[in-house]
Amino acid sequence: MNLAESVEVDTAADVPARGTRLPRSARRAQLLGAARDVFVAQGFHAAAMDDIADRAKVSKPVLYQHFPGKLDLYLALLDASIEALLAAVRDGLASTTDNKLRVTATTQAYFDFVSDPGGAFRLVFESDLTSEPSVRARVERVLQECAELVSAVIAEDAGLSADESHLLAVGLIGSAQVTARYWVTTAQAVSKDDAVELVSTLAWRGISRFPRTTGADARLL
Repeated sequence: MNLAESVEVDTAADVPARGTRLPRSARRAQLLGAARDVFVAQGFHAAAMDDIADRAKVSKPVLYQHFPGKLDLYLALLDASIEALLAAVRDGLASTTDNKLRVTATTQAYFDFVSDPGGAFRLVFESDLTSEPSVRARVERVLQECAELVSAVIAEDAGLSADESHLLAVGLIGSAQVTARYWVTTAQAVSKDDAVELVSTLAWRGISRFPRTTGADARLL
């Protein structure tokens, strides 16, 4: 499932003709899709509600029926994008009990997120509105919650303290995020599959040094 499917937004090609009546949920998804395109291309400050309404082929009153203001629209889209990433990380960790594969799945989640053609990762990782407390809190939340998901696995398998596990988890998540963002800006000179394998192998070689607290010769991740 790609990001556009996860956050249930319509692409530009799916925008219905102006004046077409849609169910409220479908209209909201359409508006979020148009807003994503405009915010990704222009940033929050340069984007205008007129631009979004034009992109969605609706009148401004229709847009304001669903979102009272530009910040409300931005936050709704940001929330949806963050939930998509959290769900991908959560699903990756739950997909297997093999911790090596969990490292790969978590890394894959970040590379899939940044390579989604909608570009919503820019709202999460490259927002021009982090001076706004409600945006900054959400951006910080996604790192913390992803790290908490990973740290729970580390704490359980390695018997490390909560603080130690969380520190390692932030390192793993941070590596996946930074390398994925770097990769997508380099015109994907390395294939995504190869990039995921390289980055997850690097992470695995580090975290696997921590022994499990159960099992004779088992390794952590």
